[in-house]
Amino acid sequence: MEKKHSKSTKRFGTRYGRSPRDRVAKVEVEYHKNNKCPYCGKVKVKRLAIGIWFCRACKAKFAGKAYSITKKIVTKEKEAPEEEIEVKEEVSETEEEA
Repeated sequence: MEKKHSKSTKRFGTRYGRSPRDRVAKVEVEYHKNNKCPYCGKVKVKRLAIGIWFCRACKAKFAGKAYSITKKIVTKEKEAPEEEIEVKEEVSETEEEA
């Protein structure tokens, strides 16, 4: 069985458990990558500090989210729709006669 290790979280060793280390690795990959600049459109934006981003192409400095420039939309998987139960209407004898 192959083990999955992230280089950035190897510093934690066996501490804190697998799930928290995986979450930290995911966040660190997100804010270390180059992002697209909202002003010039080039992929040259790096994080200077928490919430402060800098485009190396157009020299724009702006505020954003702590770990990404834009808000990530998290969607949950939709549950399968429940089967519709057919309800048969009972017709009373008086309605049939009318």
